[in-house]
Amino acid sequence: MEYAEAYGTRVPKIGLGTWQLTGEACYEAVSTALELGYRHIDTAQLYENEAEVGRAVADADVDREELFVTTKLKPGNARYDDVLDSTEASLDRLGTDYVDLLLLHWPNPLVSIGDTMDAMDRLVEDGRVANIGVSNFPQILLERARDAADADVLTNQVQFHPYKPQRGMLGHCQEEGMLLTGYSPLARGTVFDDADVQRIAESYDRTPAQVALRWATQHRNVVVIPKSADPTHLEQNLEIFDFKLTSAEVDALTKPSLLKSGAAMLDGMVSELRS
Repeated sequence: MEYAEAYGTRVPKIGLGTWQLTGEACYEAVSTALELGYRHIDTAQLYENEAEVGRAVADADVDREELFVTTKLKPGNARYDDVLDSTEASLDRLGTDYVDLLLLHWPNPLVSIGDTMDAMDRLVEDGRVANIGVSNFPQILLERARDAADADVLTNQVQFHPYKPQRGMLGHCQEEGMLLTGYSPLARGTVFDDADVQRIAESYDRTPAQVALRWATQHRNVVVIPKSADPTHLEQNLEIFDFKLTSAEVDALTKPSLLKSGAAMLDGMVSELRS
């Protein structure tokens, strides 16, 4: 496993995303992932699966200190008291005394970011949260969050894949020493049909998914959280650190597309906000 580091915190470069995994399917996926060697698990209040994630973590033969567990605040829980109360509820569902990372899932234009970050700072001071961050924030709002927080803002979790390379945001995060956490790193499966992905995968005797994940993780300060419930895919997603794409291959794979990234983003946003 490779790690990315920011502000003294090391984060496994491959984690398990759990969006749309619920009930026993979520429990089984997280349990399998932990057994295979995953040590980074991402959940959210919106996903309504924190209890299943927590149960899988509790049942796993892995010390809690070895894990990096992320959860995310619903945008509707961005007010100061709601941040505190909902985080306590998340910790209860997860069955843990703390989370390694707490994110605000989406900006909430009706709530002062200062109030949200003040509450998140309080949770850090109380030891209930080790690190804070945001998700789906444009750069201007990211900077407002950073300015409002006393604790370091560890990451911005955003869509990141060959069709959405996030050049501006990634460069900003790298310059500021932050991490960029990439969700939908396989562009919701769109990369599987890409001729360049297929060609490069064949040359390395790898799967298209492995090539896309390697493309992402070769970027400095990037971690990714692909979702899968398939044991074979879970194992394959971990097996990407024993080969390296050339600069020419990275360039060939990087092909910004508003059509492909926009469809994935809209689908994900609508599904999450309906949850």
